[in-house]
Amino acid sequence: QVQLVESGGGLVQAGGSLRLSCATSGLTFSEYGMGWFRQAPGKEREFVTAISWSGGSVYYANSVKGRFTITRDNAKNTVYLQMNSLSPEDTAVYYCAAREKTRYGWASRASYSYWGQGTQVTVSS
Repeated sequence: QVQLVESGGGLVQAGGSLRLSCATSGLTFSEYGMGWFRQAPGKEREFVTAISWSGGSVYYANSVKGRFTITRDNAKNTVYLQMNSLSPEDTAVYYCAAREKTRYGWASRASYSYWGQGTQVTVSS
């Protein structure tokens, strides 16, 4: 049974930082690309960032480029999202997701096979 479990969300003031973690089990982690998505109230789930199987390639939404960093530790079957310079616009539920090799773009939600339950990030002004 595949499980993705996010942690590290919480309440932070604008300008602050948070580090999210996504621990996985039940899959061969090193064979999966990993992504982070987020969904704010009343909005569609949107792509935030992704990282390739080896960690050699990373992709970011323009809205987070230069502020967020995705990394992975294949020995720990975990992917991380370091979020700096947070703003109220970053408030959302953050989801991690896993995908096998595919030709679909990294921002495509449909290309991800497994999803976590999400962790709330709230940034106060």
